Amino acid sequence: MRLFTCPNCRQTVYFDNSTCGQCGTSIGYDPAANRMVAISDASPYCANAQLGACNWIAPEGGFCTACRHNETVPDISNAANLSDWQILERAKKRLFYSLILLGLPLITKDEDQQRGLAFNFLADTGAEKVMTGHANGVITIALAEADDVEREKRRSEMGEPYRTLLGHFRHETAHYYWDLLVSGTGWLERCRAVFGDDTADYNEALKIHYANGAPPDWPQRFVSSYASSHPWEDFAETWAHYLHIADTLETARSLGVSTEPPRDRSGDLSAEVDFQPYHTTDTQRLTEAWVGVSVMLNELNRSMGLPDAYPFVLSGAIVEKIDLIARLVHDQPN
Repeated sequence: MRLFTCPNCRQTVYFDNSTCGQCGTSIGYDPAANRMVAISDASPYCANAQLGACNWIAPEGGFCTACRHNETVPDISNAANLSDWQILERAKKRLFYSLILLGLPLITKDEDQQRGLAFNFLADTGAEKVMTGHANGVITIALAEADDVEREKRRSEMGEPYRTLLGHFRHETAHYYWDLLVSGTGWLERCRAVFGDDTADYNEALKIHYANGAPPDWPQRFVSSYASSHPWEDFAETWAHYLHIADTLETARSLGVSTEPPRDRSGDLSAEVDFQPYHTTDTQRLTEAWVGVSVMLNELNRSMGLPDAYPFVLSGAIVEKIDLIARLVHDQPN
């Protein structure tokens, strides 16, 4: 994600800001222009701004481009629910930033019940835990995932090296876009050739995966062990990683980050992000830059005593899958 500036004093502001820390101007994100604007009668906040859940503008009033996809929000009379929902919304806004920049179709259920995208943010009730997932264009996110302790507990129980709210949003929207852009289109056979036969019984495949684990050679063929469970999950995990890479490289580009370690004689760790990651279809250029930046991120985290920011390795087979995702995304008319 790029850096933004205050429309009044030109001080650097950040994507989640609703006020400039330098001059105090009320600001909001304008997704149509991809910039921060001063809030006025001509550029009002989204209706969810009054709940501390949004800082986007809604020029026509009501809800912004992202919030209009909400179908169910938690009981916000409960302070804990409100706080958790605000956290979920911040992650969702970063997802929508990417979807908008890529020019992907954003259809609400009101516009098209069959093809629309909606979000349910649900709290656990008693002994019943909400499961994060996707079905028929509706993405359910468990409110409990906003709790860092609970999310880490689930990450450990599931044996996942990486589990974030933003990762959930990116993964689950991949299932939606498979249904919208791949299923029943000319892309289906191309995806099957790379990801495998999606007609394999999904529920049975997951049972086998959880019972037996991933195949021994999964790191050579899949971006994560879970991706090996079924072609739909392989597509979703790869889609999420494409968004991880594009967005983080845009951040690096915005910050002027480049890497050229003097002790790297092979040059493999050198990277200069002198291109717009969201706009390129040159996957080799994208992933080569990512290697250098991700190594830098991991080494910085280790220096702080933290886990690797990107605990994954991109094999040739995985890069081929990322390439197909990039081509699918950029094939869409804007």
